[in-house]
Amino acid sequence: MVHWWSRFDWDQMAADPQDKARDKEQDKTQDEDRGRCVDFPAGADFSDRREKDHQMTHILAIDQGTTSSRAILFTPDLTPIASAQEEFRQIYPHSGWVEHDPRDIWGSVASTSRAVLERAGLRAGDVAAIGITNQRETTLIWDARTGEPLANAIVWQDRRTAQICAMLKDQGHEEEVTRQTGLLLDPYFSATKVKWLLDQHPGAREAAKAGQLLFGTVDSYLIWKLTGGAVHATDATNAARTMLYDIREGCWSETLCALFDVPIEMLPEVRDCNGDFGVTRPDLFGQEIPILGVAGDQQAATIGQACLSPGMMKSTYGTGCFALLNTGTDMVPSRNRMLTTVAYQFDGEVTYALEGSIFVAGAVVQWLRDGLRMIREAGETQALAEQADAGQQVVMVPAFTGLGAPYWNAECRGAVFGLTRATGPAEMARAALESVGYQTRDLLDAMRDDWAAAGLADAGREDTVLRVDGGMTASGWTMQFLADILGAPVDRPAVLETTAKGVAWLAGWRAGLCPGPQDFAAQWASETRFEPGMDAATRDEKYAAWGRAVAAAQAF
Repeated sequence: MVHWWSRFDWDQMAADPQDKARDKEQDKTQDEDRGRCVDFPAGADFSDRREKDHQMTHILAIDQGTTSSRAILFTPDLTPIASAQEEFRQIYPHSGWVEHDPRDIWGSVASTSRAVLERAGLRAGDVAAIGITNQRETTLIWDARTGEPLANAIVWQDRRTAQICAMLKDQGHEEEVTRQTGLLLDPYFSATKVKWLLDQHPGAREAAKAGQLLFGTVDSYLIWKLTGGAVHATDATNAARTMLYDIREGCWSETLCALFDVPIEMLPEVRDCNGDFGVTRPDLFGQEIPILGVAGDQQAATIGQACLSPGMMKSTYGTGCFALLNTGTDMVPSRNRMLTTVAYQFDGEVTYALEGSIFVAGAVVQWLRDGLRMIREAGETQALAEQADAGQQVVMVPAFTGLGAPYWNAECRGAVFGLTRATGPAEMARAALESVGYQTRDLLDAMRDDWAAAGLADAGREDTVLRVDGGMTASGWTMQFLADILGAPVDRPAVLETTAKGVAWLAGWRAGLCPGPQDFAAQWASETRFEPGMDAATRDEKYAAWGRAVAAAQAF
């Protein structure tokens, strides 16, 4: 039996992980040359990094998430054979603030990477390459010599810079920010987080200009730690989420760095997703292992779902929900407040995407458990929802940290509508799960409209198939409601480890173990297709009720 709750990131948030051992750092000399963007020639061969070894037939995927770090070993056919997972602390200094200790992040990554090798009975010489995927936008600044963090990392969920964003909007800067980055002025992204950190530490900005402080998203920090400070780099997908990167030109934007008062000297090099990110320092695993693939978690899932052709779409359900629509080489501007972003960059060629971000998906079930204490564990939610009175129309708007796409309302808060004396835990559970489907419908409708407005082939097609992944997808009830409210088929993949699989394939492809994109896409397989079974009138009635609920929540 598949226990759908066992894979929920948000189910791990309540745990109290033990303190991690702190790695002692040695001073490292940094490369003086920090070019803004780099490209690698197609077919570049990295086989000369170390001697060929017939045992080098495995790929290590590091999946650094919001609440835990995981390490998964894959065979060349991308079958996962072993995994290790470690949770780490969530730090909430004030309402709306979310932080991580960078040392907790690094400690959990180092320990799980070693543990998975031991669990599989393998050594570093058996690993051909490492791929890294990570929580995006989370912002770190560290000492360029020692690796010591300037402060705790500011997590993507953090809203402390909302006033900075509002001020910049009032000054009329959002249009230019969106033109260059495809993003909206929102605390979600890294730029205002970096500005805030530098503002809080006297002398930090000057130190950054002098090359003494480095900025990076989680991938960049892990690369720096894994390589012993030899490489300060990121990939195009993570760079695209900083709000400092011009996705049209493929370079850091000097004008945006000036706008946010972020020294360009502290930014990492930008490389292909299937690029060379150096080798691990020998003492970590016993010998060097090349790092040959990096992508932010949602782009990694897009790759792992083999959504490699324009018009293909995936949606990932964990703490939040993130949907990406591949738009090919076309940068599709959104008139519905979707994000235009980088889907991936292979061998210098950029593929773009439309993205919609929902802040609360699986986290709503955590709230039922920890906040309302209606359930003891997440796995009880589906059974409870199935007992709900079908005659009640309870609608939940889980805007605990504001509303994401397409509303982007940082001040909106959660609400429940349609309560009666007969409403109980079952109706609340159903409303919680249904809210995920409604929010996904918001995204799909907006993307269909943007796709049609761009005049692209097959624009606005109603036969869209949504590929889904993430812990919540193991709930058949939730996936069936998703198909019903979308009016579109939903495909659940045979391999649910799509995020890790995506970067495992990137690293394996570059190392010569895995096939190229076309053959990789042909190997993708669906485990279950959920066909819509709800009649159109009921679908429209339920979605209209959701629309009224969202409008009321925003008006409160």
